[in-house]
Amino acid sequence: MSSTSTVYLISGANRGIGLALVTQLAARENTIVFAGARNPSSAKDLQVLESKYSGKVHLIKLTSPHEADNKAAVAQVKKIAGRLDVVIANAGLSNSFVPSDQVTLDSMREHFEVNVLGPLVLFQATWPLLKAGSSPKFVVISSALGSIEVGTTFPIPVLPYGTTKAAVDWLAAKLWFEYPSLISFPLHPGAVATDMAAAGRAALPEGMDFPMIQTDESATGILKVVDAAKRDEAGPKLMAWDGSVIPW
Repeated sequence: MSSTSTVYLISGANRGIGLALVTQLAARENTIVFAGARNPSSAKDLQVLESKYSGKVHLIKLTSPHEADNKAAVAQVKKIAGRLDVVIANAGLSNSFVPSDQVTLDSMREHFEVNVLGPLVLFQATWPLLKAGSSPKFVVISSALGSIEVGTTFPIPVLPYGTTKAAVDWLAAKLWFEYPSLISFPLHPGAVATDMAAAGRAALPEGMDFPMIQTDESATGILKVVDAAKRDEAGPKLMAWDGSVIPW
């Protein structure tokens, strides 16, 4: 591995936005990409990328928020690459589309486990490899629905998803202030045509009847924002895939 290579780790990389991110990063020069999936044996698209970009793409088992899986995955990264430059916490969950008075506590807990504890466990596992770098980045794929100013006004019943995205936005911002060498922020990927979005549209055909971008377009925008990110005296922002800023 070249010392000039940029080393990435992407969680939730087996489909959708995560798969698009790995695909685009693999095609770049001087990149090493660790693609996390819960079930590597069934992640056929990642297997194809790993074969096509031998030595550049590494498929690893990564379950959100399983601490042992995260630690084992990072041990693999350390053995192969010795460091991490950019971590994108992409794995997420949204499967509740009922009015707030019908949301169950089990649903809230499930979303909190994946959408908040998942990125936290991933950060804790990867920080030892990130902090050795000169400009480490930890980016959480969030959502405009996590914005208290904007997301709460959307006329769709997604209480578990929205509240947990608001919580992980706080987490990402806290990391920025707690670790002075770290560039950490949440990023809205846009309204993207993913399996998650399809499930939402099936449950709420009228509420989610709006245009969506494709995963490759979202990934291109995400990586442009991540590439340009730097520490700013003004502090972290809730960024969007197109470079705009969303109010907290």
